[in-house]
Amino acid sequence: MRRLLIPCILALLARPVAALEPAATSARQVRIRDIATIEGIRDNPLIGYGLVVGLNGTGDRQQTLFTTQMLSNILQKMGTQVSASMRVNNVAAVFVTASLPPFARPGTTLDVTVSSIGDAKSLEGGTLLLAPMHAASGEIYATAQGPLSVGGYSAGPGGNSKQVNHPTVGRIPNGAIVEKDNSIQLAVLPRISLLLREPDFTTAERIASAVNRDLGRSVAHAVDSRRIELITADSTLGPIPALLGRVEGLVVAIESPAKVVVNERTGTIVLGQQVRLGAVSILHGNLTIEIATRFDVSQPNARGQGDTTVVPQQNVQASETPARRIELKEGATVEQLVNGLQAIGATSRDVISILQAIKASGAMQAELEIL
Repeated sequence: MRRLLIPCILALLARPVAALEPAATSARQVRIRDIATIEGIRDNPLIGYGLVVGLNGTGDRQQTLFTTQMLSNILQKMGTQVSASMRVNNVAAVFVTASLPPFARPGTTLDVTVSSIGDAKSLEGGTLLLAPMHAASGEIYATAQGPLSVGGYSAGPGGNSKQVNHPTVGRIPNGAIVEKDNSIQLAVLPRISLLLREPDFTTAERIASAVNRDLGRSVAHAVDSRRIELITADSTLGPIPALLGRVEGLVVAIESPAKVVVNERTGTIVLGQQVRLGAVSILHGNLTIEIATRFDVSQPNARGQGDTTVVPQQNVQASETPARRIELKEGATVEQLVNGLQAIGATSRDVISILQAIKASGAMQAELEIL
């Protein structure tokens, strides 16, 4: 008996690992660059404040004190003394924001967004004066200046006005210039980490295996469900930019999680293909109550005493539709659930309530996320 079992066991051990695992129907092939980023290589937000001048009477009012103070400070630096109570209808105080890309060198230009912080009606036709832009550390990394491009307008006073789009926010293409180097020296880094956008232990292990298989050596390992660490100290791997480009181009298989996303504000429902349901029976009915008020006029006779009055007459109607039923078997798919809900005439609001009830009953093997 042992002689018969040993060949069978050896045959099983000789089979590829993939043949012993169940087929992953939900797996799809994606590039590493589409699901992971490189630690430390990211954009950095910049912010500054300044003045937009040259407006056609659509700037801040005199009561906006910080606008007059900013304009007074600028003129004083230029040797001009002014009164703090001046009118600034052609000037608007603004915040200036931009995104500093990785490896930005001095002289690199950035697109800038300019937003009014006072009571200006429109920034159309304005020009931003020189404004320094700070990072979160307080250091100045760029300076911005130039004419604004506003994709809207506001015309007319009071209730006779007309507004198109949002005239108090504008952009300056290439309006900022980087003044300080914030690039990372990749050549001195002994290790570089890849960070998954969606944490998953299986995906992290597959990425490490794909990198090691492509490079022919063990240089990558999964630290946790989000981080994969690459050892780049080996000079035989070549330049680090070329190595990272090679790694980002590798293809791995990922599996989508079973998830249902619900937005109650808009009635939007997104159901993943891998959502499975247990055996469940759903009863759903609607109760509608309508209250209508009609106003009748009660008027006395021609020679009678009394006044003409308006008398409200309320009419209350209640209607309840019979409960409609659908039945789902064990392992039902999203398509079967949607078809069943459509068959009973359920609206998106009804579907949201039904999904929450199914999840509470334990019949949904998926994560329910409500936005």
